[in-house]
Amino acid sequence: MIFKDGVINIDKPEGWTSQDICAKLRHRLHIKKIGHTGTLDPMATGVLPVCIGKATRIIEYYDNDRKSYHAGMKLGITTDTLDVTGEVTGTYDFAGVTEESVRKAFSEYTGVVSQIPPKYSALKVNGRRAYDLAREGRDFELKSREITIFSNDITSLDIACGTIEFDVVCSKGTYIRTICDDIGRALGCGAVMTSLRRTGSGFFRAEESVDISRIIEMTDEEISDLIIPMDQTLTSLGRVSLDDNRVTAFINGNPSNTGYRISGDGDSYLVYAGSEFLGIGIIERGALIPHKVITR
Repeated sequence: MIFKDGVINIDKPEGWTSQDICAKLRHRLHIKKIGHTGTLDPMATGVLPVCIGKATRIIEYYDNDRKSYHAGMKLGITTDTLDVTGEVTGTYDFAGVTEESVRKAFSEYTGVVSQIPPKYSALKVNGRRAYDLAREGRDFELKSREITIFSNDITSLDIACGTIEFDVVCSKGTYIRTICDDIGRALGCGAVMTSLRRTGSGFFRAEESVDISRIIEMTDEEISDLIIPMDQTLTSLGRVSLDDNRVTAFINGNPSNTGYRISGDGDSYLVYAGSEFLGIGIIERGALIPHKVITR
């Protein structure tokens, strides 16, 4: 069976890497062009959109989608990875931490935040992955970056045990492990992330995701039913409708100063000929410029 281009909303299980998911799907679907959006660490579970075929060309447009997570953390401990999978680097008394101080720390960790990524991360330093350098014991620094925390709400708090669960909605580039570590530092007792589940990523929701083990056992027809047309998932983009005489120009990569109609706004636009999705364009100085031609 030839599978259509599009996106599958995978529920990544714990212990799998994001690349493991892609490799398993390549083998099951017999398709080379498969890629994921937004890497999840092996200990994390939840929403992992996987693009198939031509949909791999639109992965970059998911970057600005808001992500939502449900996470757990433990006070009084620090590790080199900022989560419970790492080596313990310190233990601390948190008896003096109050519920009020915890809630204050969370309420202050909202808006635009300067965050230093974990050294055990996939970021590149001089062409090498930071986690490889960290495992080798290399001395290096990662620059802080500005991220946005749209909301950060405690859902469970046991101050005696030092355990906290919370929901967070954030921008791209946010490390939930770092949130736990930063709040632990603010409270003066350290903290590590104990669990992480991505509950949403732009268009995609956890309640609509499908476990990879189920997909492997499905028929081709059942898998095909799970594939979402790529343009339906890019909800943050505006829309452009082309007149018939500008369709060929767009497909050939030529700009159009007239012959198009815009709805919505943004930096990029989904481009259509009638109901047919052609690709993605940008508007510069009043002209529609093809950025990614997908169809035909």
